[in-house]
Amino acid sequence: MFNGVVFEAGTKIRIALCEVSNLRNNYSVGTNDMGLFTIRAVIGDTLVISKRGFDDKKIAVTSTQSISFYLNRGNTLNEVVINGTSQKQALDEIKQDFKNKGSFYAGKPPFLAFLFKPLTALYETFGRTPKNARRFNNYYNTELQQTQIDRYFNRTIINKQTGLDGKELDNFMINYRPDYEQAKNWNVYDGNKWIKDSFKKYADTVGKKP
Repeated sequence: MFNGVVFEAGTKIRIALCEVSNLRNNYSVGTNDMGLFTIRAVIGDTLVISKRGFDDKKIAVTSTQSISFYLNRGNTLNEVVINGTSQKQALDEIKQDFKNKGSFYAGKPPFLAFLFKPLTALYETFGRTPKNARRFNNYYNTELQQTQIDRYFNRTIINKQTGLDGKELDNFMINYRPDYEQAKNWNVYDGNKWIKDSFKKYADTVGKKP
C-alpha cells in the first residue's frame, strides 16, 4: 500500500476528490477531504493523479514512504488566481450560489422550519440541490479549517525553522501536521512552538541533530 497527500502547486491548499490511478493494476481511489489517499502500489508502479481544472500528474513509485504531490491549475481556472480571489471568497461565492438556487439551510433545515416552512424543509431534506449543498458545506468547513492550520504549519515556515527540505520535509508535514482543534486558536508563537517540539521528536526518531 502507498500513502500520499495532494496539494495545489504553490500553496498549502489540499485537494479533495482527486482520482489517483495505478497504471499497472488499474486500481483507482479518490483523495479525501484532507487530500489524503491510500492505494495499492509497489515500487516500479506509475500513478496518475487527475482532477478537473488541474493538469494531470504522473509519477513513478520509487519508495514505500509517503509523499506529497502538487497539481498545477489548468488554464480554465487560472483566472481565479489572476483576479486575486481568495480561497474563502471563492468558497463563499459557491455557497451563495446554492442559496440562489433555493437551498437556504445547506441541506440541514432546523426543526422549526418543518412547522413554519414545511415545503422548504422537505425540499432541503430530500432535494438534489440541498444534498449537494450539504456535501459542499462539509467541504467548505474542512477547507477553512485546513487554511487555519496552513497559516502556521507550511513548507516555508517549517523549512526556516528546521532546515528540512525535499522528501524529509514532505514526511515531516504528513506525520506531524496538527489537527484543527489543536491549531484553531494558535498565534505565530504557538505555531513555531509546535514545529520546534515536533522537530525534536522527528530528530530523535531519525537520529538527526536538532
